[in-house]
Amino acid sequence: MSLLVKASQSGREIARVTPQSAGWKYVGFAAYRLAPSEAAEHRASDDEVCVVVLQGRVTVRAQDQIWRGLGRRASVFDGEAPYAVYVPAGRPITVTAETPAEVALASAPAAQSRSRGARVIEPASMRRYARGQGANTRFICDILPQTEPADRLLVVEVVTPAGHASSYPPHKHDTDDLPNESALEETYYHRLDPAQGFAFQRVYTDDRSLDEALAVENHDVVLVPRGYHPVVVPYGYDSYYLNVMAGPTREWRFRNDPAHEWMLAK
Repeated sequence: MSLLVKASQSGREIARVTPQSAGWKYVGFAAYRLAPSEAAEHRASDDEVCVVVLQGRVTVRAQDQIWRGLGRRASVFDGEAPYAVYVPAGRPITVTAETPAEVALASAPAAQSRSRGARVIEPASMRRYARGQGANTRFICDILPQTEPADRLLVVEVVTPAGHASSYPPHKHDTDDLPNESALEETYYHRLDPAQGFAFQRVYTDDRSLDEALAVENHDVVLVPRGYHPVVVPYGYDSYYLNVMAGPTREWRFRNDPAHEWMLAK
């Protein structure tokens, strides 16, 4: 099975990943483009969900709670944090567009989140920072990091300038060996600016039993079941991606590819 999930370029549903379609246990992901008054729904289930308002403005209803006017970005490249809503397991969710909007729903099997309340995650509460140096610089926004309450979900977005590398040096998190490394499945939801652009992502293991080099276009999703997973963006196009991670332990601990770790000492 290819690790590349091609996006639909028209219609409400852009892309969808389920544990069944991905052949793994934890991460679910869906992205929607919504016209005003159009809605995306998530049925009540055993999954916790993080709704991320990628662009536009929406109303989010989670059972008996409702939040209106969420979202202020015209584009994921606007240079500000998004609005998000965390919803524990067992609650139906409806996201209704107030303006043309794009939203993502990240999900993972819950352990105990039914006892938690649903909550808005305000942009001002999200940590934003730069990582790397030189042509390895990229800009991070922690939407739902391990320091915030949830059962399994970790959600982060990254903007990588044109001509830069990201998720680099290559790192992996596929071995349950805490505190050295954690086992986390991961999806990458890619956006490009201008939209006709492309980027490259490689997913590979030490023994090369998995080794795929993927050309990703706007709205495509890449699955990372295991292995290292760097991204490189050609000159002229900025890259955005939304990462969703989940696994048996909600902790992000990674190991760099030792063949490329030398550059961190420069």
